Amino acid sequence: EVEQKLQILKKKLGGDFGALEEIRQTVLQLRAPSQLVQELKTKMLTSGMPWPGDEGEQRWEQAWTAIKKVWASKWNERAYFSTRKVKLDHDYLCMAVLVQEVINADYAFVIHTTNPSSGDTSEIYAEVVKGLGETLVGAYPGRALSFVCKKNNLNSPQVLGYPSKPIGLFIRRSIIFRSDSNGEDLEGYAGAGLYDSVPMDKEEKVVVDYSSDPLINDGKFQQAILSSIAGAGNAIEELYGSPQDIEGVVRDGKVYVVQTRPQM
Repeated sequence: EVEQKLQILKKKLGGDFGALEEIRQTVLQLRAPSQLVQELKTKMLTSGMPWPGDEGEQRWEQAWTAIKKVWASKWNERAYFSTRKVKLDHDYLCMAVLVQEVINADYAFVIHTTNPSSGDTSEIYAEVVKGLGETLVGAYPGRALSFVCKKNNLNSPQVLGYPSKPIGLFIRRSIIFRSDSNGEDLEGYAGAGLYDSVPMDKEEKVVVDYSSDPLINDGKFQQAILSSIAGAGNAIEELYGSPQDIEGVVRDGKVYVVQTRPQM
C-alpha cells in the first residue's frame, strides 16, 4: 500500500516539488515486518548494543521511526535537487541505515594525520572538545583545544590553543541511525552529508567550565589523553596507507573511533 502511494507521488514530482514532503510522510507509514524486527534485534544484541524494545514498546517505536526518517531523507530537498543538478536518476540511489551506539562522551575529537596548516606529513593535528562532537564539527561558537604531535614522538603532544566553547552536548546511552547511501561514493556526486542521521534521544546542552577540567589543569591527564588520540590517528593512517580525517570520542580514558575518511 505504501509502495503504491509512493509510485503515484513520484510521478507528481515532475511539476510539484511539494510532493517531496508527502513522500517523506508516506515512508513514515511503513510498518516493520516481524522478521526484520527479529533480525535487527539479534544483530544488535550479538554486537553488544542495547535493544530498544527491552525498555518497552514505545522505545522500539521510537527507534523504528528514526530508521524510517533516515530512509525518508533520500527525498529531502537538498538531496533531490543535488541529483537533478548532476542529471543523476534519483531512483538509482539506494539507502541503507547504519545502527550505532552513541557513546556518552567525556571528550570528542577530530584528527588530521597530515597537518592541514603546514602540509607537514610527519605531524598530526587534532582538536578536542568536552562532550559530543557536534559542537566541534557543527556551527557552535568558540574554539576547541588544538594540538600537534610528531608521529615519531607520540608521547609528546604540543598544545597550540586552549578551548573557549561555552556549550557541551551530552546524551544518555542511546542509539543513532545514520544514512549510508550508494550516492556517497558515486563519481561526480557529492552525496556525503546530504542525508539525515537520526538519534533516538535528544542531546542535553550543558554550560561547561574548562578551567576546572583535568584536560586543562592536570598535565599528566592531558598528556595521556592527547597522546592516546594521536596514537589512534597514527595507527589508522598506517592501516589505510594514506592521510586520514578521523572523528571519535573519549570515554573513561578509552578512545572510540566513530569514522575515518581520506584527508582531502
